[in-house]
Amino acid sequence: MQLSDQREIRAAPATVWAAILDPAMLQAAIPGCETVTGSPAEGFEAVVVQKVGPVKARFTGVVTISDVVEGQSLTISGEGKGGPAGFAKGGARVTLSPCDAGTLLSYEVEASVGGKLAQLGSRIIDGFAKKMADEFFERFQQAVEGPAEEEPPTPETSADAPGSGEPEKKGWFRKLIS
Repeated sequence: MQLSDQREIRAAPATVWAAILDPAMLQAAIPGCETVTGSPAEGFEAVVVQKVGPVKARFTGVVTISDVVEGQSLTISGEGKGGPAGFAKGGARVTLSPCDAGTLLSYEVEASVGGKLAQLGSRIIDGFAKKMADEFFERFQQAVEGPAEEEPPTPETSADAPGSGEPEKKGWFRKLIS
């Protein structure tokens, strides 16, 4: 199964780069992730609980970062074993480039499964893999950007609004590196 997409993230490329290499950010972005430990240089170990169709499993596995072009692109590869449920492995080629909104994050994902999971059929697996990739990058984008900004106050309400003139809210990751 292969898919590709892109997202505009309202943050500087350096911020997005730091986030994609941070284990806490990866844990927050991976759906069903219980733990992520390790470092980009040595690889990460992760525990993820997922339900694919009627099969629910706890996957333990490794995530490696390779093909690194500092600040521009990398490949994230992972392989997890889910006991009797089987295994899943895949990777994403991620490219960052500056854009008007901040950073354009482009990705190409490839995934495969084996064991009981493979018996579910390609339609279920492909749909699940697409959902997981979309959810990962959506959660990643939200964690980097922070909560959606509200509409700016109108002139009539801004004078009375408590806290007007407060600085822009940042995502939890941007607060850490600012």
